Amino acid sequence: MDSFWKFPTMDADTLRLLKKNIDEGFRAFTRAYGDSIESLFNPLQSFLIWAERLLLATPWPVVIAAVAVIAWIASRSLKIVAGCVVTLLVIGWFDMWDDTMKTVSMIFVCTVLAIVIGIPIGIGMARSNRLQRIVNPVLDVMQTMPSFVYLIPVVMLLGIGRVPGVIAVVIYAVPPMIRLTNLGIRMVDRDVLEAADAFGSSSWQKLRNVQLPLALPTIMAGVNQTIMMALSMVVIASMIGVQGLGQPVLKAIANQYFTLGVFNGLAIVGIAIIFDRISQAYGSRLQKHREIVHG
Repeated sequence: MDSFWKFPTMDADTLRLLKKNIDEGFRAFTRAYGDSIESLFNPLQSFLIWAERLLLATPWPVVIAAVAVIAWIASRSLKIVAGCVVTLLVIGWFDMWDDTMKTVSMIFVCTVLAIVIGIPIGIGMARSNRLQRIVNPVLDVMQTMPSFVYLIPVVMLLGIGRVPGVIAVVIYAVPPMIRLTNLGIRMVDRDVLEAADAFGSSSWQKLRNVQLPLALPTIMAGVNQTIMMALSMVVIASMIGVQGLGQPVLKAIANQYFTLGVFNGLAIVGIAIIFDRISQAYGSRLQKHREIVHG
């Protein structure tokens, strides 16, 4: 009756040997190819350093003015523009400006990478049911895997630094971009596609001139979710050397500095709200435009 109450498990020695072989195999792969893989990400490191230096070297009034202009173009709402400006002023007043710019630069780089990776895969999934069946389980694993687990193979391959952190953030944040690109293209009205076929449009012309413009509101929702998920990884990525608002939060946790943690946590929330309101407002404007033109 013992087997009824205790779940049958693999022999302890066999399980230990299996884990040891997997670990040794990954370490051997890291020793053999780690340097080559690291060199592949040198352009990414240069891009990240350029974005960070650009934001840090730009005077703060110029940065705030640029954010206000972007917010106005995206939303046409004075409330959203005023909210963005006030949030950035408060962040700067509490001496968190440099860390905020480092975080924003990382989120910018991660979002660009997620868009570059996610949109082509989403388009491929929309065009191929077979590819969708293959990719969907991978996306399920990426979205349900604990975020700390992403850090293990990345650190073993690339060590500690900003680039491993960016890679971990992109892996965590890219699934919504892929899923919503796929969904947006699949939701395009079949009658519209038939009309494009009737006018002799090629497959590329249909994609560029019909499917992507009509799917843009849904794709923007994917960008919004990607940004939010990337921001949620800021503190975790700080554990492997990513600079920004996450490091003071990590320091506050280690040393029980309540105010330091709360202030920097609220700064992350403020940046998240800015990104969220701007991207949502732009997506809503695109949706209204589509309804007027095609509704």
